[in-house]
Amino acid sequence: MTETLPPTEQSFFDEIGGMPTIEKIVARFYEGVATDPVLGPMYPAEDLADGSAERRLRLFLAQYWGGPTTYSQERGHPRLRMRHAPFTVNREAQAHWLEHFRVGLDEAHLTPDQDAKFWGYVTYAAEFMLNTED
Repeated sequence: MTETLPPTEQSFFDEIGGMPTIEKIVARFYEGVATDPVLGPMYPAEDLADGSAERRLRLFLAQYWGGPTTYSQERGHPRLRMRHAPFTVNREAQAHWLEHFRVGLDEAHLTPDQDAKFWGYVTYAAEFMLNTED
């Protein structure tokens, strides 16, 4: 008699289409950031030009949603608040960040449930990252 194993649960990363979907969302997000008057100046020009900022966010989101653990292998623990501490993250910056992320998610054409789950995390993260009173 052959033993049947229970089906493995699919990660959210795989459910939404894996790295191609994450790449699409993040690329669109950074298109907006690059010309944003509030967010653009927060990034070193070379990080935007060479794609390193985009790559870090792609790897972080992929890992967060159950994909490859490359982010932690390369950078260690995310320490998001610490990494963003040198920057003014106020309500204005938060609104701009969410605006560009919303465009990326809209263009990814996730299912309503997938979109709600992803957006729920993004809005939580945006609130968590606030470090300056308006």
